[in-house]
Amino acid sequence: MTTTDLTLSPAAAQRIRAIGAAEGREVMLRVAVEGGGCSGFQYQFDLVEAAQADDLKIERDGAAALVDEMSLVLLKGSEIDFVDELAGAEFRVRNPNAKSSCGCGVSFSI
Repeated sequence: MTTTDLTLSPAAAQRIRAIGAAEGREVMLRVAVEGGGCSGFQYQFDLVEAAQADDLKIERDGAAALVDEMSLVLLKGSEIDFVDELAGAEFRVRNPNAKSSCGCGVSFSI
């Protein structure tokens, strides 16, 4: 299943493809929202080879991200991005629904 409520940036798509190429296998980025962190919710990122039955698939430039239906409610309208900065390289979610986030940007509140 595919949705346009969530997008994958060109940088995130490129990084997912690069990881798959380095590992010699096709991978997808699973993004989930879990309770926890200092602000109430936190993002969970995993690399997987197969989707689960309730996953929504977001595709761009030959790469894919997966989100479960429950997490999509909190991620609606968001962009999954990849940043490579002096402080480190990481996947990030630009979430318009987040009212606040912690200093490290890993957790957020709605």
